[in-house]
Amino acid sequence: MKVSEVIGKIKYSTVCGDTDAEIFDVCIDNRICKGNDAFVCIKGFTRDAHEFAESAISMGASALFVQDEEKFRELCERYGENKGFCVVLVQDTRKLLPELSDVVFRHPSGELNLIGVTGTKGKTTTTYMIKNIYDKSSVKTGLIGTICNMIGDEVIKTERTTPEANVTQKLIRDMVNAGVKTCIMEASSQGLNLNRVGGCEYNIGVFTNLSHDHIGPNEHKDMDDYANAKSKLFTMCKKGLINIDSPYSDVMIKNATCEVFTYGIDNECDFRAVNVKLNNSSVEYDICGKCPTRHIKVSIPGKFSVYNSLAAIACSLLDGGDIDVVSKTMENIVVSGKAESVPTGKDFSIIIDYAHNPDSFINILTTVKAFAKRTVFLFGCGGDRNRPRALMGKTAGEYADFTIITSDNPRSEDPDEIIRDIEVGIKETDAEYVCITDRAEAIKYAIINAQPGDVIILAGKGHETYQIFKDKTVHFDEREVVAQVLAEIGG
Repeated sequence: MKVSEVIGKIKYSTVCGDTDAEIFDVCIDNRICKGNDAFVCIKGFTRDAHEFAESAISMGASALFVQDEEKFRELCERYGENKGFCVVLVQDTRKLLPELSDVVFRHPSGELNLIGVTGTKGKTTTTYMIKNIYDKSSVKTGLIGTICNMIGDEVIKTERTTPEANVTQKLIRDMVNAGVKTCIMEASSQGLNLNRVGGCEYNIGVFTNLSHDHIGPNEHKDMDDYANAKSKLFTMCKKGLINIDSPYSDVMIKNATCEVFTYGIDNECDFRAVNVKLNNSSVEYDICGKCPTRHIKVSIPGKFSVYNSLAAIACSLLDGGDIDVVSKTMENIVVSGKAESVPTGKDFSIIIDYAHNPDSFINILTTVKAFAKRTVFLFGCGGDRNRPRALMGKTAGEYADFTIITSDNPRSEDPDEIIRDIEVGIKETDAEYVCITDRAEAIKYAIINAQPGDVIILAGKGHETYQIFKDKTVHFDEREVVAQVLAEIGG
């Protein structure tokens, strides 16, 4: 696409250079720019990309979009006469990025069925459940989320829950070109707040819940700010599906400009779960309301599993799904690292879960306590991360019957120092615990010392199959470790 076509569809101040220059892609990192890229100079929290404009040009960028007037004049003087190169001055490059990306990639979200899922907890599980439903209905799907991105069966590594707008729009365009008909996307509060999903045309938006998890100087100043960020999704979709039982559901409904539907357990709503039964390996309930009543069984334990599956089912039904196909699909769904049951063949159970903060600790532990004789909780804290280690230790001590403190991804930090930080919190409780630095040895200890009726929760790594140390990243799959230990002891 020529620069002249692009600037005809965006807001800009002025331009210099060759407007016949071609743009094939959009880039915000000068290190990975290539020929015919548009380089957008964004003033970030820690760096100003205007400083790397010349580097992007040397990498082959055909157009630069800047907001610094002095830099614009400087670039025009140096490169304005170059054929196949152009500089465009805009008011705000951060706000421009989604608009520009949508134009360059020809509004790809308008060519498929885009579903967005937002909320503090449950986004990943709900998106995977929705994807499974569409897959079983022979619809080619795409996924954008925490664990990975997917185009059909192709798995693409992801760096953040909601990618930058240029990555998102290109990914959706690639999906369209590959024949994807439905894309399910996790929409984080940061993604919504920083407009990473700008330009996306959602058919359905889903709200799972809201809890105190992203409040701080680098994210949201308070819960109202957090809720308002989440609610932006419901100004970008045709239909909104909102968990009526969650705090701040009223904010979602009030701020929505779309048609709103609700789901839940405790309150009157459009799609409601009744006759709920929870056990150690599944949940069962009847769905009723704006659909034929059907019995639902989901092979993931916990009340949160009722909410996640209810959201996925209701989303599918709002999109014309068949309730009988959907109900059959739910029974066999497994989401990697999300309350994932590992077969043991013993009189104790093992669950792998991605829980990695105090709220998610409480969530999984209260879920398991409903059916466990004793809860054994194994976890660590990641290095080089600002997580409340002492609070996590205290939370484990308050909610678990026995805790094993171990390593997660220590990164550049000393694993034993991290464990000592966690101990500060658990010592505030009367909890029984042990510290074992090596995670594989910690898992072995948990299994060898398991008692009948125990539920061992391996928390923190979930879907991850690696461990990050100061000088290396090693393969580490908890499922493999469990299988090896069980084989050693005759499991």
